[in-house]
Amino acid sequence: MLQELESEKIMVIAASVDLRENAREIIEKLTLTYPIAYGLNAEEISGMTGAYYHEEKKFLQPTNFLVRPDKTIEVASYSSGPIGRFVAKDVVRLVQFYKGKR
Repeated sequence: MLQELESEKIMVIAASVDLRENAREIIEKLTLTYPIAYGLNAEEISGMTGAYYHEEKKFLQPTNFLVRPDKTIEVASYSSGPIGRFVAKDVVRLVQFYKGKR
């Protein structure tokens, strides 16, 4: 749904603690075209964002932010397990809803 997101002027940016090689594999496998940061320190990102950090396995649980044009967070989603990610269709509908309130 990248086209639908872009039509609403929604930009997708992803971040990962994966190393470059692992991130590249995912990008190629899923044919992703949006910016993806890689090699992030999971513990530091957890401290900065509040994302749940699995200390034993050293990884972050899914964390999502819908950021307004003024760079403030409109909606945040924090998961403590493997589910709980934004779904593109829901994000488009939510942005359309907010635009309708103006």
